[in-house]
Amino acid sequence: MKNFLIVFFVLFFSPKSLYAENLHFIDFKYILNESNAGKKAQNFLKSKLENGIKNLKDKELKIQEEEKKVIQQKKIISAEEYKKKVTDLRSKVSTLQKERNTLLNEVSKQRTKARNELLKNLNPILETYMKEKRIRIVLDKKSILLADENLNITNDIMKILNEKLKSIKLN
Repeated sequence: MKNFLIVFFVLFFSPKSLYAENLHFIDFKYILNESNAGKKAQNFLKSKLENGIKNLKDKELKIQEEEKKVIQQKKIISAEEYKKKVTDLRSKVSTLQKERNTLLNEVSKQRTKARNELLKNLNPILETYMKEKRIRIVLDKKSILLADENLNITNDIMKILNEKLKSIKLN
């Protein structure tokens, strides 16, 4: 209780400049999604995922057609031949599932790489901005329950980032 009272009095009676001027926040998710480099990376990853899924669906349709043919031939061909064709189909389905998992893992890794690259370039910009503006703490917006919009420095940081980082290399 004693500690609470001390903290309350310090925050309540201390000048505004002790805490409000030195504490700001940034919307990292917004920067990740709306910065030039972030948009380019997202478009690249989205395109890669869509193309990969399209190729997988084409292969899946071919396997389904092959399956229909095998089912139609069931009574015509020998049991041993039928079993061999079914095993072959299962192998193709398994390969398709592995390809799908590989695609998803690769896109996920590249998304993480893009995020880390953006962070790596964002940190020095934030440090310089903090020194220039004498800001002591910058928090991520998602960690804040409620704050004055005047403390939001996202747009300032976004402008600087867009000037310094045009794109992120993902390959």
